[in-house]
Order: sequence, then structure tokens, then C-alpha cells
Amino acid sequence: MYIAPYARAANAYRKVSVETNVDGASPHQLIGLVFGGLRHSLAQAEAALHRGDIVAKGTQLGRAIRFIDEGLKGGLDSAQGGELAERLGALYDYCVSRLTVANLRNDAEAVAEVAALIAPVAQAWQEIGQTAAAKAPAAAAPLLAA
Repeated sequence: MYIAPYARAANAYRKVSVETNVDGASPHQLIGLVFGGLRHSLAQAEAALHRGDIVAKGTQLGRAIRFIDEGLKGGLDSAQGGELAERLGALYDYCVSRLTVANLRNDAEAVAEVAALIAPVAQAWQEIGQTAAAKAPAAAAPLLAA
């Protein structure tokens, strides 16, 4: 069965973070929510490692991996995204690999590395949304004047 990439992201977010209502969110907002959930899980996992809370660490790293695999990587479209989608897919694979190592070895540095790798991608995603939102009213203005 084929599921649209953004539907997969929404489903992943619903599975991992039920506190937030994703109904009515745009595809761009859904991926933004996934990035937010991922960054939160990484911060919680790193804090759990520093506290020695192995159960919380495992839970949060599992959530982070699901955000990456089901939300971010699952939303990539290599046919439309081309080389960028391929590079992001490789980055996401590397991040999952590092988080798996972090979980097995209780390695807070690996978690911090993934957080540092994801931060600029999340920031760029946010900026894309801001740029698109700023252009949308300008593009609609001629239609309203007619």
C-alpha cells in the first residue's frame, strides 16, 4: 500500500507524540513538528544519559530513531528531491547509526553529534517555511486586486 510521504510523517508524529494535534497542519508544518519532536527526544536522551537513567535514555533514543526513520526519511521523495533527497537520506541513515551506537554504549557524545547534525537541517526547514509564508501574500495580491 502506498502512503503519501507527508501522511507517513503525520502518522509517525502521531505514534510518537500524541500530545500535539496534527490535524489540519500543512505538510511543511508536519515535518517541522517531526524536527521539533526529534530535537526534544535527543535533548531528553542526552539528559537521561548524564543522569544515568538507562530506561529513559532507551525510550528517548527509540523515539528519536522513529522520528528520523518514519518522519524525516519516510517523507523524502528521491524522484522529486534528487540529489538533495539522497544526501538527506544518507545523513538520516548516519544519524540512526550513531543513535544506535549511543544506545548500546551509553554514549552522550554520539547523541550530541546527531543533535548538532540535525540542528542546521531543522533551521533550514523553518526558514523555508518563513520564506514561503512571506511570498504567499505577495503572490496572492494580484489575484485579490482583479
